[in-house]
Amino acid sequence: MMENQTQNQETTGASTRSAHKLPIKKRFSAKRLAFMAVFTAISYAVSFLEIPLPLFGASFLKLDFGNVFIVLISFLLGPVEGLIVCFLKEGLRCIGSSSMCAGEIANFLVTGTYLLLPSICYQYRRNLKTVVITLACSCVLATGTALLANRFIIFPTYAYLFGGNIFGMSVSEAFSAFWVAVLLFNLIKTVSVGLLTMLLYKRLSNFLKKMKI
Repeated sequence: MMENQTQNQETTGASTRSAHKLPIKKRFSAKRLAFMAVFTAISYAVSFLEIPLPLFGASFLKLDFGNVFIVLISFLLGPVEGLIVCFLKEGLRCIGSSSMCAGEIANFLVTGTYLLLPSICYQYRRNLKTVVITLACSCVLATGTALLANRFIIFPTYAYLFGGNIFGMSVSEAFSAFWVAVLLFNLIKTVSVGLLTMLLYKRLSNFLKKMKI
């Protein structure tokens, strides 16, 4: 029985590596492009279903699960496809943006940081242990990126939009007041996105196999 399990793992690994090295034409076939477009649309729509999470009085923090579908596509098709879907989704969000696209740029950087490690590792080792460990590491990496993005992109942009201050404070003062809230918010968001991704992945993976995508 152990031999059979080993053979299955080897077969899975071989198929994974070959899928990772798909020619450009096959990697961006009509089916795969259509699937990416659908996930872009779903991620974009879900991102408007925001849940306020005013930690430590930070009323601007709102949780949404649009990134679940971006992380899913990066597991299902690959990290490059995940980044493309993320870019398209944030591009759509830029239309009518109230922050001069600062929030969308920051979200692209944070989401990109979050999806790269687990999706790349998963191309070579497709097992639950790999997913859990890499997602945990990505939660830390993405939260760190979020802190930097808030300090150097989001807070300065909002200060500019509101006459040079945020809630009557300078950029550095506002960040000092809210950085803990930003940190906790992004930890909650990344962990929630990771858990939902793991719950939905298996069903979508089986669907893709039937569709031969």
